[in-house]
Amino acid sequence: MALAQTQSASPDQAVTSALRTLETEREGLTILMDAIGNGLGPLFTAAVETIAAARGRVIVTGMGKSGHVGRKIAATFASTGTPAHYVHPAEASHGDLGMVQAEDVILALSWSGETTELADIIGYAKRFRVPLVAFTSNAGSTLGQAADICLALPKAREACPNGLAPTTSTTIQLALGDALAIALLEKRGFTAEHFRVFHPGGKLGARLKLVRDIMHKDERLPIVGVDARMDQAIEEIGRKGFGSVIVVNADGTLAGIVTDGDLRRNLRPDLGTLPVTAIMTRTPRTIAPDALLATALEIEETARITSLIVVENNRPIGLVHYLDLLRAGVA
Repeated sequence: MALAQTQSASPDQAVTSALRTLETEREGLTILMDAIGNGLGPLFTAAVETIAAARGRVIVTGMGKSGHVGRKIAATFASTGTPAHYVHPAEASHGDLGMVQAEDVILALSWSGETTELADIIGYAKRFRVPLVAFTSNAGSTLGQAADICLALPKAREACPNGLAPTTSTTIQLALGDALAIALLEKRGFTAEHFRVFHPGGKLGARLKLVRDIMHKDERLPIVGVDARMDQAIEEIGRKGFGSVIVVNADGTLAGIVTDGDLRRNLRPDLGTLPVTAIMTRTPRTIAPDALLATALEIEETARITSLIVVENNRPIGLVHYLDLLRAGVA
């Protein structure tokens, strides 16, 4: 059905509409927070415990807008240490129920709790004793009554002015799914290193790589002893090409760093004859080899430096240059 043409909304009208929508959805999230703090909390905990104890996967299902939200929840679970995938309820009735195993947990989403297409997957869950967790606003609905754990969502006003299009309701479902995923992440002790395994691509994957993955080491490391002269340090800077040289004590521990900035600040005719200790920075910025590249980038940008010394037991084992971070796709 074609809609009647209307005049274009003025910028002020559009902004007012946007702010009204966001305020309505924020109210919905506030109501959800209150519900978790006043009655829904124990059921939420039970859902976390049930999913965490499962030997299989989380099978997320839902129809329409709830299905779209369910796909996102399944993706978030999978990327944060909880194996999960989405099964379309209509396809489940035509063979995809074979994807559901007794060791799994089903998470079914339906705002009304009376979505017809969910009937077969609900029946399958009961027949084969697959734990069923429900997101629904109607605990007395077919889904709510069938669920082993019913997370009854508080009713909230939709942002749609007609009160019809799922807006606030889907935001509540999505937020509760995120809360469940993060609670499971924390329970499992899921770390940034685990996250990196599931996110190897793109800028996010690059930021989750470790410093040891890209650092320069061994013969590429610019190093001079603490008793070296500046002409030796300058030669090492030129040979290695990082614009700096690490200074170490006789026992191999870190003593300082000489950078091209130090050279510029100390230009004088006899610079080459000076000991490196005369101009070196004695408290250079350092980082651990198992730190994230995102951390290295933050340190370099905050301190406005181009090189970070990688240390282990106060001994320099590597160097990370800002250009290395650019090449890795972090910056």
